[in-house]
Amino acid sequence: MEYWLPIIYMGIMGLALLIYVILDGYDLGVGMLVPLAGEAEKDMMIASIGPFWDANETWIVLGVGVLLIAFPVAHGIILTSLYLPVTIMLMGLILRGVAFDLRVKAGDHRRGLWNKAFFAGSLIASVAQGWMLGAYITGLQHSATSLLFSALIAMTLPALYLILGCGWLLMKTDGELRNKAIGWARMAIWPMGLGLFMVSIATPLVSNTIAEKWFTLPNALYLMPIPIICLFCYGLIVVVLNKPKMLSTGYSWLIYACTVAICFMASLGLAYSIFPDIIIGGLTIWESAASVKSLQFTLVGVVITLPVILFYTFFVYRIFHGKATALSYE
Repeated sequence: MEYWLPIIYMGIMGLALLIYVILDGYDLGVGMLVPLAGEAEKDMMIASIGPFWDANETWIVLGVGVLLIAFPVAHGIILTSLYLPVTIMLMGLILRGVAFDLRVKAGDHRRGLWNKAFFAGSLIASVAQGWMLGAYITGLQHSATSLLFSALIAMTLPALYLILGCGWLLMKTDGELRNKAIGWARMAIWPMGLGLFMVSIATPLVSNTIAEKWFTLPNALYLMPIPIICLFCYGLIVVVLNKPKMLSTGYSWLIYACTVAICFMASLGLAYSIFPDIIIGGLTIWESAASVKSLQFTLVGVVITLPVILFYTFFVYRIFHGKATALSYE
């Protein structure tokens, strides 16, 4: 039990953060696309994420909560090292929340201001999350190489969110807005692909630990499916985006699904790369874990909370499935 409890908590934390990227990623992407749409289209874009975006953020709260409860030593080190980007991310998320309501409630003459605020909050949160991920992968170092790698992830993650956002709009909207979403996806797919390629090349260069795990035999052969599946999914997105017939005959969902698959495979690769460390090259999950009795006690709460959040998420998406309807605050 002493051996497995930290692994269980690490798995729950990783699952929560993966679900956050998949779910909150699309509404952050939609937020970054808002300035490109017409006024009525902006309302429809907001309506498409309205029932979901606040609940989507629950997953990052769960992930960070598990980090605090199960790995208090790592929580202190990580949050201290990433204090500035975490603060910036929270400011972005708060700005999004305020702008979401005030863009309509503050009156038509202020709507443009709050639309810009919603865009700014989405962009700030996305860039900050990318920076934190880059810093984490490099072991929370502060060298020039680490900073450059963090900047690379900070540019790549928003592009990934844009594709998730476009995929969401293709599933939830019709008409001219849907056509625009196709055009936006065609523009964003290339920066996303370039960013992911550069990250794949740079990651083993900035971390000897990760390089050793990925480029030694037979590990390299076992891990080969991860980049192959990512490359296949990326290619399928490009094909679908350039096949109007596929887009018009109900296959546009593949864009979102393939992006989710890329996120999932990247998460598997990252999990393999860092395990058993929780801070790469610095601290293992067992060294950072709370006492066994504490983990056993809090596991009861986690076992109750996680299914409830999963059920609620499924319930909300089931209730509001289908195309988005016009926005109304009545």
